[in-house]
Amino acid sequence: MACKDSKTTAVTNTITKDTTLVKKDTVVVPPVKTEIKYKSLIGIADTTFVRIADFSGDFAYDLRYATTNNFLKEKVYDCPECYTRAKTAKALLAANSDFIKLGYRIKFFDCYRPNSVQYKMWKIVPNPQYVANPKKGSIHNKGGAVDITLETLDGVEVDMGTDFDFFGKKAYHDNTNLPEEILANRKLLKETMEKHGFWSIRTEWWHYNLSAMSNAKVANFKWDCK
Repeated sequence: MACKDSKTTAVTNTITKDTTLVKKDTVVVPPVKTEIKYKSLIGIADTTFVRIADFSGDFAYDLRYATTNNFLKEKVYDCPECYTRAKTAKALLAANSDFIKLGYRIKFFDCYRPNSVQYKMWKIVPNPQYVANPKKGSIHNKGGAVDITLETLDGVEVDMGTDFDFFGKKAYHDNTNLPEEILANRKLLKETMEKHGFWSIRTEWWHYNLSAMSNAKVANFKWDCK
């Protein structure tokens, strides 16, 4: 809640982007092709921590706990990064592929959370209704949970009825007293994530756990801030 190593292998895909045209005297220099190379998850152990952005450029990010724009009103991450275990990343890539076909993509609010950060959160809000007790840990601390929403491929966030980390009945999955558009958006998110092995919790429309990671160990892996 709150929500309440092995080496990488070959490149999977390459995207080319044109840089801005640059004028040198009166001659227009042709655009320079730059390559973005994404890694492959093939051959990486399921329990290895991986950075999602290294494997796809098709996700969006609004990592709230690296800011003060969250229910804690404090920044608890040193920098915004989204890591998960490799098994979770594989399921997220598959789910996002389905969303993209429909004109959407996953936007992350939170991903793997070091257990030391869980202790920081517990110190600020020591209430198990909102923050999992760090002694037991959260599935976020195992690299198997994500907090997400959907946005269009043009970057417009889909209306889910509440903001992330809104703790009230309006955020509940079983609350049907909402406009049909919002209910349809939540249904799309939930059914697609469940198709790829995730399960939700009743009180938070944004939170998804990968079932296969429920028994993973609580971790305190920390990423480097560049």
